[in-house]
Amino acid sequence: MENILAVSGLPGLYKLVNSRSNGLVVSDLKEEKTRFCSVRKHQFTPLETVAIYTYADSVELPKIFDKIKASSEAIPDIKKASGSELESYFRSVLPEFDEDRVYTSDIKKVIKWYGILKEHDLLDAKPSDEEE
Repeated sequence: MENILAVSGLPGLYKLVNSRSNGLVVSDLKEEKTRFCSVRKHQFTPLETVAIYTYADSVELPKIFDKIKASSEAIPDIKKASGSELESYFRSVLPEFDEDRVYTSDIKKVIKWYGILKEHDLLDAKPSDEEE
């Protein structure tokens, strides 16, 4: 997940292909089309830097994805489920999430990103540095 990005103003997730002084060249995970995204128009968020607030600290996105994968509950459809249903599901996955700082839109993004990464078999990819 180290080269996977969320790009503001664009749907889905993108893989970093190259960087330039005025932006990034990214590849869409779904369509595999490459495009240039200017730093003037877009903000880039690497998924490895995303974390969800809890009452004690924060939990990194890969750990949340592992908890979703291990969960026995069915993942709700983000287009059809209500906000309370999404929060209830997320509470079953991460009971200690901070309800005041984690919004329904954040939960939707996490579930959507999980689905995209699962579809492209990127959830089980582990960095080679962690081999011991």
